[in-house]
Amino acid sequence: MNDRFHYDALVDDALRSVVRRVLTQVAETGLPGSHHFYISFRSNDPGVELPDYLRAKYPDEMTIVLQHQYWDLIIREDDFEVMVSFNKQQERIKVPFAALSAFVDPSVRFGLQFDRRDKETGEKVLAGKPEGAAEPTPLPVPEKRPAPPVAEGETTAEAEGESPTGEGAKPEDAASKVVKLDSFRKK
Repeated sequence: MNDRFHYDALVDDALRSVVRRVLTQVAETGLPGSHHFYISFRSNDPGVELPDYLRAKYPDEMTIVLQHQYWDLIIREDDFEVMVSFNKQQERIKVPFAALSAFVDPSVRFGLQFDRRDKETGEKVLAGKPEGAAEPTPLPVPEKRPAPPVAEGETTAEAEGESPTGEGAKPEDAASKVVKLDSFRKK
C-alpha cells in the first residue's frame, strides 16, 4: 500500500480541470473578447485521435490554436474533440486531458504546463531525451536591489523605516519603501 498523497499529481489534476472548465465555457458561449488558446499535447499518447499525416508531421507533440478557425468543440470528462483547420482543410482531433502538456491564453498572459504522469501509480513518467540533448536552462535568480542611501543624521534602521530600538518594526519589501528626495540632493 502506498501511504503518500502525491500532492504534485493532485495539483496537476486540479489544473487540468481548470482547462476542462474553460473549454466547457467556450463550447457553450464562445471565446470572449480577445481570448485565444494554445493547447499543446503529446500526439503519441493513448486516446489521441488525429489524421495520420498530422501524426507523422508531429510524432511527439503538437500545438493547436483555438481562436478563429475551430468548430464543434465537444468537452467530455476525460477528453475534448474539436474541428480545426490545417492548410485550409478541416480535421477533427480528439485529445484526452491526460495528454495535455501545456495550455496558454496569451491575451491575459496565463499559462499552465503539465507533468506527464502514470495514472495508476501517480509517478512522473520521464520522457526519453534524445542523445546529447541539453537539460533545460534554469531561470536566473533575480538580483537584490541595492539598499537606499542613508541620509546624514539617520541610522540604517531609521532609513529602513524601523525605530532605532527595533520596537514596532514592520517587515517591508523594497518596492513599498518611500525614499525622500532630500537624501539625493547635494548639500
